[in-house]
Amino acid sequence: MIYITIIIISCILGVILGINLPTISYTYSGYLAIAIVAALDSVFGGISSSLNKNFDIKIFVSGFFGNAILAMLLTYLGEKLNVDIYLAAVIVFVGRMFNNLGIIRRYYVDLWSKKAIEKNRQKVKKQN
Repeated sequence: MIYITIIIISCILGVILGINLPTISYTYSGYLAIAIVAALDSVFGGISSSLNKNFDIKIFVSGFFGNAILAMLLTYLGEKLNVDIYLAAVIVFVGRMFNNLGIIRRYYVDLWSKKAIEKNRQKVKKQN
């Protein structure tokens, strides 16, 4: 329950800040985009590991900032070399995000299936 409250408060705070802060210039938008993709990868990984009951806050925080910084450095290096190196980071992070999202989805589908089976068993017991 506390996680849902934190997520809702964070979303509201993000919307308020997004409306009131100045826009990011085109020069830095690539860095911000790749940092957001890397951060989302860490968030989905954290949710996935939390569902598997092996979440570690140190690993989450270090991955969150480490992935974002590495992705931005790759973007910078690619700009200096005039090569789109950031695409490699995007492909890896998006692939991992879909993998983690699949784990999360399977967890909840299994959970809902077990609840439905249990509900059907209880109906059968009441009928007998």
